Amino acid sequence: MSQETVFTNAVLVLPDDVLRGTLVMREDAIAEVAAGTSHAPGAIDLDGDYLLPGGVDVHTDNLERQVLPRSLARWPSRSAMVAHDAQCAAAGVTTILDALCLGDLGFDPGRIQTFHDGVADLDALTPTGLLKSQHYLHLRCEIPALDTLSCFDTVADHPLVRMVSLMDHSPGVGQYANIEFYRNLRRRGGLDEAMIDRRIAELQEQRARVRAPNRRDLLDRVRDRDIALASHDDRTVEEIAENARDGIRISEFPVTMEAAQAAKAAGMDVIAGAPNVVRGGSHSGNIAAADLLRSGSVDVFASDYVPPALIEAAFRCAREGLARLPQAIAMITSRAAALAGLPDRGQLADGQRADLVRVRVHETLPVVRQVWSGGERVI
Repeated sequence: MSQETVFTNAVLVLPDDVLRGTLVMREDAIAEVAAGTSHAPGAIDLDGDYLLPGGVDVHTDNLERQVLPRSLARWPSRSAMVAHDAQCAAAGVTTILDALCLGDLGFDPGRIQTFHDGVADLDALTPTGLLKSQHYLHLRCEIPALDTLSCFDTVADHPLVRMVSLMDHSPGVGQYANIEFYRNLRRRGGLDEAMIDRRIAELQEQRARVRAPNRRDLLDRVRDRDIALASHDDRTVEEIAENARDGIRISEFPVTMEAAQAAKAAGMDVIAGAPNVVRGGSHSGNIAAADLLRSGSVDVFASDYVPPALIEAAFRCAREGLARLPQAIAMITSRAAALAGLPDRGQLADGQRADLVRVRVHETLPVVRQVWSGGERVI
């Protein structure tokens, strides 16, 4: 006989409605969703808390924060992966696309080690059942870097790859179009002015030489694969047009309103950063995600660097009238799942994977109280 769990007296956030009712979980799937209170023996009373689908995070850098908790203190990678997994689960994120950087522009050589270690750790841990959430790979490819393609080729056929994004963190473009902002970052990293000037010149020359062939070769490698393909930090309408011509269908973290609106006009999905919503704006001075949402230019939120930001951003959007709660939750669940090619999750609906999050709102803060992943209680 299959194992059945009944949750009742819950506020269920459904695809198009918010309903006080009951949800039945059978084994690892949702079996029934209904209005009203259940009096079945053993039913779990959720005391009026929200019950949401598990969060689907299409871009999180949180592993990097666990690997390097302080600038000179690199943590053992396997321990860092377990800590990262636990933090995401505790934030109500049950599906994680670990965003790992491929390619070094000379300032973050440790990221390549994090990439190789991260893949090895997922290979070792996934079969054990020790991870609380389901993990997939999002390969962030630094197009102007010399080693991007060699890194990509090591994981090109990895079964966990669900997304590839094309990045360009060269000084003078994208997120770093403001050269003085870029200089300040490098000053805070301890570089003197002469070194900063030299590296800016070197990286701009390298970009002019390497970007186009790397981009072409990477696009050739992913063409005709069942992998979501994204651009990153789009700034201009011209960049969006190039991406659309190349078959890219996702604009991740556009930094201007013009780029985001052009992406939508081109039929692309737009990913915005949930921390941008929670903080009330971009930490690097780019467009506010709330403004993008008001213009109808956001489809999905990603946690970027703070896993709890997903649920906090969704509730804040609903509280501030930027979206109805079902729509806001869909941006961190069903829409994100569809974008990543995972249609079996993201909704409280019959037959969906039983990834569930119990949330209580304290004043205005949504607090995750319990989490189930694939029918198993993990928090």
